[in-house]
Amino acid sequence: MESSPAKPKRRPRSAPAKRYPTDLSDAQWALIEPLLPPPAPVGRAEKHPRREIVNAILYLDRAGCAWRLLPKCFPPWGTVYWHWAKWKKDGTVDQVHDQLRDQLRDAAGRDPMASAGIIDSQSLRGADTVGAGQRGYDAGKRVNGTKRHIVVDTLGLLLVVMVTAASVQDRDGGRRLLDRLRFAMPSVALVWADGSYAGQLVGWARRVLRVTLEIVRKPADQHGFAVLPRRWVVERTLSWLMRCRRLVRDYERLPDSHETMVKWAMVGLMTRRLAPEPRRRPWAPPAAA
Repeated sequence: MESSPAKPKRRPRSAPAKRYPTDLSDAQWALIEPLLPPPAPVGRAEKHPRREIVNAILYLDRAGCAWRLLPKCFPPWGTVYWHWAKWKKDGTVDQVHDQLRDQLRDAAGRDPMASAGIIDSQSLRGADTVGAGQRGYDAGKRVNGTKRHIVVDTLGLLLVVMVTAASVQDRDGGRRLLDRLRFAMPSVALVWADGSYAGQLVGWARRVLRVTLEIVRKPADQHGFAVLPRRWVVERTLSWLMRCRRLVRDYERLPDSHETMVKWAMVGLMTRRLAPEPRRRPWAPPAAA
């Protein structure tokens, strides 16, 4: 009597294969997963893994595609957008971003509560999705769109971000941004800035916020480009953000949506810092075969 063929062993379920550079590794996902809110105890169970939702958001931010153009290997774009909007509204994105920043500062031997920061702004051209009430014209940069104001710590990590019309002067935007910084990071006592923030803002920050706003001016004998102390840190952060094509221009209908995209870009950057993947650097020679 012939024996029946043995049934093939079922392969153990493993992590999804890495398809794009923005996909999270197991170690990186282990940093984000506990910071997300737990699934609802009642109602229908979530159909798509949250790891795939986060991978889709990071891909969209880095690649700059529209929601409806997400690759089919990700969950449906409507599902991804629903989670993105929900996490923006309930403060989950802020919690994930701030917790990762605290972990990264702690790993660098710094107090999670920063005591100093650097402020700067960046004008962006607005796409046709940015309404007339949200945009303006920056005559100095000749840009019709919006302006991104940020404060970073001395490591270049984001403390606060605010998006206004490009026509808003740095001094006016800086006042609102520093006021927001007072609630987000009240331990900051010193902020470095460039000459566009000089004037009444310096006295107002000292009198109202008890914050010293120190202007880093260009040396009188400087010709051409030169790296200035402290100011290069925030310039580097702005260049990090410009790697994400979704942030090269402003495509968002609402300012807080653009601010959320900035925070997701920093989440991707900080997870790679905390759990780097072994890979060859572009400047390193290839390994011998």
